[in-house]
Amino acid sequence: MSNLYNKKMKKLNIYFTAGIPQLEDTADIIQLIQDSGADMIEIGMPYSDPVADGPVIQKAHELALQNGMTIEKLLSQLKAIKDRIKIPIILMGYINPVLSFGFEKFCAACSESGVSGLILPDLPPIEFEKNYQHILKQYNLNFTFLVTPETSDERMIYLDSLSSGFLYAVSSSSTTGNENAVLKNEDYLSRLAALPLKNPVMIGFGIKSKDDFENVTEKADGGIIGTAFVNILLQDRDWKKRAIDFIHSIKG
Repeated sequence: MSNLYNKKMKKLNIYFTAGIPQLEDTADIIQLIQDSGADMIEIGMPYSDPVADGPVIQKAHELALQNGMTIEKLLSQLKAIKDRIKIPIILMGYINPVLSFGFEKFCAACSESGVSGLILPDLPPIEFEKNYQHILKQYNLNFTFLVTPETSDERMIYLDSLSSGFLYAVSSSSTTGNENAVLKNEDYLSRLAALPLKNPVMIGFGIKSKDDFENVTEKADGGIIGTAFVNILLQDRDWKKRAIDFIHSIKG
């Protein structure tokens, strides 16, 4: 499978949790993100114990579950709009709900719903290689692993070799939305840039502004914005205008 993304342009990936502010807002949010100029969309599948996420996204997961969002519901929402969406959609979540749904059944439904790839941070690479990689290839789905500043060069190269689409480089060893996260770790970003990686590198966690985005993408291929965007969906009645303005402020 080939990479989804052209390395020459700095790509903006916008994350949001499916099922917020209201259960049926998913299609409008996806359309808005695409129309505002983002390059890809990462959609969080709500889970009751999102351990890698900070308080804002945890709150979004809680609200989404209260609203009645499920994997099945999300996949049907995506299927209904797949012909209108031209940028890649990646689903991010935790392995237990996917296993409960049925891994192959899930991959088949993702493929039918226009999903390009998956991120399941708590799926161990060895298990992925042994049990799941062949299923993803069968359904033409990319899979992305995460690396952190603590990941060794050797392991980064290994995780990159298993990944397709892009490699997700967490900017610091913290949960999402951590105000104290070290956003621009020069040594780490330089190390990533120097490695012989096959995939584009996308930096995530802590990007809140155009300056942040430009800083982290000096040596990387793109940035992922989650908490700052989810905050708009959670806090603003006029979230559509605010969300459009926010994406334009990053890409403008």
